[in-house]
Amino acid sequence: MEQLLLKSLENESLAPAMPYDIANALAETVIGPLAEIIVYPRSIAAANRCLYFLGRRETQKYVGLITTTNCQAAIPGAPRSIRLNNAALHLVLTETDTKTSGVMQEALSFLKPRVTGTAPSVGCGDRLGLATPGHIQAVRKAGLAPILAQQSVRENERTGRTPADVMADAVWGVFEAGWRDGFGADADHLKTPEALDPFVDAGYTFFTIDPGDHVDARADTAATADLEALVQALPWDALESRPPDLNRALCQKPLDLDGQPCPLTEVQVQRAAVKYGRVVAHTVSMYRHLKNRLAGRPFELEVSVDETDTVTSLAEHIYIATELKRLGVHWVSLAPRYVGDFEKGVDYIGDLETFDASFAQHAAVARTLGPYKLSLHSGSDKFRIYPIAARHTRGLVHLKTAGTSYLEALRATAMTDPDLFRRIMALAVERYPVDRASYHVSARIDKLPPFRQMPDDTLPELLEDFHAREILHVTYGSVLNHPTLRPAFFAALKTNASLYTTLIANHFDRHLQPFMRP
Repeated sequence: MEQLLLKSLENESLAPAMPYDIANALAETVIGPLAEIIVYPRSIAAANRCLYFLGRRETQKYVGLITTTNCQAAIPGAPRSIRLNNAALHLVLTETDTKTSGVMQEALSFLKPRVTGTAPSVGCGDRLGLATPGHIQAVRKAGLAPILAQQSVRENERTGRTPADVMADAVWGVFEAGWRDGFGADADHLKTPEALDPFVDAGYTFFTIDPGDHVDARADTAATADLEALVQALPWDALESRPPDLNRALCQKPLDLDGQPCPLTEVQVQRAAVKYGRVVAHTVSMYRHLKNRLAGRPFELEVSVDETDTVTSLAEHIYIATELKRLGVHWVSLAPRYVGDFEKGVDYIGDLETFDASFAQHAAVARTLGPYKLSLHSGSDKFRIYPIAARHTRGLVHLKTAGTSYLEALRATAMTDPDLFRRIMALAVERYPVDRASYHVSARIDKLPPFRQMPDDTLPELLEDFHAREILHVTYGSVLNHPTLRPAFFAALKTNASLYTTLIANHFDRHLQPFMRP
């Protein structure tokens, strides 16, 4: 093993990953004793005439390197002289933090996010910064492209994190898991140009535009006689068009959807324009600002109109895609407002036959006017519809998850520290009437099981209860801003990190199995 380590220090470029059994032996018999930490075997990477690794001492994680010289991408910290087989080496060990993650991204290229294209993908939101190893464990089996560092402005505000912090946590998770097959980083639910900039600076590659505030729901109920005035009031300068152009673009030649013509009437087009015209204008503005800020750096765009009250019809989907294409917007995925209810942290609520028929039409539009992926927002735990989505999208799909990983952290806490879990549950009940305001949920406090009286070993069962899941899901900000619950929660998770990783991996296996490539 000593000779293997010394040989690895000769690599100028990134060496292939070691087989796990060899990496594990090297970690246990050589690197771990030298660095006096427990080393994660998959993290070991040889490049730049250095050997990089990640490990832990109790619950604190450390990044280290061993080199024969001053490493070109040296991590912060004072080098310590060591000897191995009479060779003079230098060892540097430092605690993981946001700044050092950037250094490591320059040293090891696989730690930098990249674009993933139209490959089937899964967005893995991580509100705690601890779930990435479990996500990757599931992704390794399923073969989907992972999009990590997925966080919205709203979530960052509630968790007290910055885009750079979220990126760093994902980087350390990727490094720990030894994942070298690429990942994306999603700046989620962006509403203003100003919100884009911190994510650009932090190196994100995937940007989800949320123009939901610009949806005009009057289109669904307005009398036909009133539509003309509403159309005339649209921001035509921003749309770089005029009202007569609508009919020429969308009514004269029916779109062919998988061999079936899809004619649109003038009224359908007018309603679509009224409802989503300002959405298109805002998306174009955001896209152009983003393109200018990135100055040639590759990126991907997702358009999301899912967090609205009214369903996106077939005609409206066609309108959005046609207009965005005309205005030069390039996007990789789109999230319509689907039929039925996508409440947070629970399964799909609605008729499956209706969803099947509607989703098939959306998938046909995405193939015809793209190809681009259909995105399933609030996609966590929607097990009833995964087979339908997988069948109709034929791989053009993006599953977006977030809060479900937080719920698995609570499951781990219920299993290992029942008293702490009860305190978290009590705060969630107290805060739910306020915290639910910005989420689509229907849980009721009066329907909760009596968690204060439940035996300790039955508390994890609360994570299967509809009302408990939603109440816990939307109150994460209150928990993570509580002066005593936050540190106790993180301490419990870090002490039981392997359990949390296993729970995440098992939970995501259920999510991803329907989308696995044959």
